[in-house]
Amino acid sequence: MWVCLAIVTLIFQNVLAIDLDVTSKDSICDATYLIQDGILDYYEGTRYGGTVGMFQSPYYWWEAGEVFGGMLENWYLCGNTSHETLLYDAMIAQSGTDYDFMPSNQSMVEGNDDQGVWGLTVMGAAERNFTNPDGNVPGWLYMVQGIFNTMYARWDDQHCGGGLRWQIFTWNSGYNYKNTISNACLFQIAARLGRYTGNTTYLEVAEKVWQWLVDVDYIVLSDKANVYDGATTDGNCTDITKIEWSYNQGVVLGGCAYMYNATNGSSTWESRLTQILGGSTSFFFNDSIMYESACQASGTCNNDQRSFKSIFSRMLGLTSVLAPYTAEIIDPLIEASAKGAALSCTGGYDGHTCGLNWQIGKNDGWYGLGEQACALEVIQNLLIHDMPAPYTADNGGTSVGDANAALNSTTTSVLQSDLDITKKDRVGAAIITAVILSILLGGSVWMIF
Repeated sequence: MWVCLAIVTLIFQNVLAIDLDVTSKDSICDATYLIQDGILDYYEGTRYGGTVGMFQSPYYWWEAGEVFGGMLENWYLCGNTSHETLLYDAMIAQSGTDYDFMPSNQSMVEGNDDQGVWGLTVMGAAERNFTNPDGNVPGWLYMVQGIFNTMYARWDDQHCGGGLRWQIFTWNSGYNYKNTISNACLFQIAARLGRYTGNTTYLEVAEKVWQWLVDVDYIVLSDKANVYDGATTDGNCTDITKIEWSYNQGVVLGGCAYMYNATNGSSTWESRLTQILGGSTSFFFNDSIMYESACQASGTCNNDQRSFKSIFSRMLGLTSVLAPYTAEIIDPLIEASAKGAALSCTGGYDGHTCGLNWQIGKNDGWYGLGEQACALEVIQNLLIHDMPAPYTADNGGTSVGDANAALNSTTTSVLQSDLDITKKDRVGAAIITAVILSILLGGSVWMIF
């Protein structure tokens, strides 16, 4: 009896397993539809008593932003509207009272990197003309400008010569650490806002953040550029943690691609982009298949790290569109990785749960939200050249913004000194130095214990 059951289960799984034809849009979109079913197995927002916009423990808030960014891209690339309402509701629910993605449910724990990753997703909503908010809710562009303004207001010139800290609040572990991902998100958000709006002030901020990352040696430029994780303020950011993660490299890569595109293919940004791409393709691919080099082979990737290839895949795809000269390098790597990812999606009771290792031609037994998100993004990026590049306000973008978004928000007034915006489109350029949070709100100390 057990033998028969095993045979039936195997046959059932083989029927449901993902059979990917990388040349067929229907096949690609069918595959990603199944993978998103697996993603939603972890979603709280449709459960009784669950929080809209959140995934179940142990997945943190930032990863929800990352995953929704991939699902939003699927909405665009595949025209898959089945999750449109879910995505819309999730982003609105997590946007916060002031629409700067500082929601009350994260008020004690949110870091700059968390807010930044959500910023990349919401910027995608603006650039892809995702369903615009109705009524009294401001547009996606407004929200990204609010994220930018609140993040840039925390720029800290007093330690390490600049940069954002990992954490926003003093009471959180890691407040004395300035990490690459927080600053890379600010860099990319500024680049994308500059490209979308045509406001060069944003591009100036992007250049400033880039230069700081290079000056402190978080980015070490060469033909195969290194992008390291970060360092503590205790040592003036000199004792660098030289671990390289695909999402750090990816977000920096994407920011360079947006700057290259926004500056009409300038030689400066072409050189920088080419060097970052050299590192990206050297450090995170084995036999042309993507892998998380710092932890995958050793089997030590944690829940966060198992999702990093998702945002890396998205940034590779965007780079190949925004800087077309990179496509001949990137596209074959995406294709090989997509094939490997599809072959890993044969696990679980449903027969199409995805694994972590895409190089072995089968499921490796790892499963979770991160594995699903990574497979989704690398497979759907096979379609990245089939649709128009991210829109701008000048070529079809419809989202409405405000350069002064969130400057008077509750979180901004708590986290910095008074702001002086004297010109309508100065964005955050006048907000170069922010006062780091030095007081705790009444009653907040005991809440963290």
